[in-house]
Amino acid sequence: MSSPDDRRTARRVMIVIGLVLVTLLGLLLLWATRRVLVWLVLAAFFAAALKPPVDRLQRRFVRRRTLATLLVFLATFALLSGVAALIVVPLLDEVTRFVAHAPELLREARSGQGRLGELLDRFGLRRYAETHRGLIEGYTERARQPALGVVRGVVEGVVGVVTVTVLAYLMVLEAPRMSVALLALSGDGRGERLRRIGRECGRTITGYVTGNLLISVICGGLTFVVLFLLGVPFAAVIALLVAVADLVPLVGATVGALVAAGAAFLHSPTAGIVTLVFFVVYQQVENHLLQPVIMGRAVRLNPLTVLVSVLLAAELAGLVGALLAIPAAGIVQVLLREAGLPRRLARRGGGPAGNRRDQRR
Repeated sequence: MSSPDDRRTARRVMIVIGLVLVTLLGLLLLWATRRVLVWLVLAAFFAAALKPPVDRLQRRFVRRRTLATLLVFLATFALLSGVAALIVVPLLDEVTRFVAHAPELLREARSGQGRLGELLDRFGLRRYAETHRGLIEGYTERARQPALGVVRGVVEGVVGVVTVTVLAYLMVLEAPRMSVALLALSGDGRGERLRRIGRECGRTITGYVTGNLLISVICGGLTFVVLFLLGVPFAAVIALLVAVADLVPLVGATVGALVAAGAAFLHSPTAGIVTLVFFVVYQQVENHLLQPVIMGRAVRLNPLTVLVSVLLAAELAGLVGALLAIPAAGIVQVLLREAGLPRRLARRGGGPAGNRRDQRR
């Protein structure tokens, strides 16, 4: 017969094994549903950013929550559609013109004529292309094969955008009911505290969105000035593309720089070099001055916390992590501050402990 100690040891071993299995199953579940979880996080982010204007509109002009939410989402959609139209329509015109001139450009490049041919000759790319023509044709043939994968990715992206929009709309619409239910579950004592935490978190996300838009406007405006002075065609459209790309912290300016520098190099090598130098300098200024200072004031974080949180989140979660790093750091700061608030109030005599001492006196 087994002793009580053996039975207790066997029970502990089974508990540890069970906890390990449950943890593994939880991690597998998170990995299997990672796409939906990302959608939920993005929807919650946009819902928190759009909730304050919906609340303000409902409080001042529109009494019905459904109508106020619908008006704010329609205004946001109209604004984004207008920006997209300003970008897409000129780009489609440029693509059409490029396709019409593509045979002539290819002929000039092969013969070493024109700006493209001169660039190819200068960097030795035309000789490399002629020497490795078979290899390049093989890569071209392979690039045509995953067309179905590209289409599938586009469809999944559209489905993701629609899903995030619907989720964000429902979150904003049901926010008052969810708040009432949460406050009812928490009781009267914690209700005001939870309400204050919610207000601070919403203010943090709204400040992040405002600060990020301000930085993008600065980047787009400076890009337009540089390209306009260099005489690069369609400077306004390129600057708008750069501003949209700059919404992504840290790496956005680099993506925009590639687009702007490519257009500037097609105009002239001098313009391309000047544009590259501008973006190298500007990206350092944005990453180490504008981003920490503006985001620090908008989200109420110190510049070092902003920079470290973006770097760590971008390394851990890529693009989504870089987008959500600053508001997440702000929310963590709010939670930490609220966690330490009762102790500070108790020390000052303003909390429950202080009130009980006053009553005893």
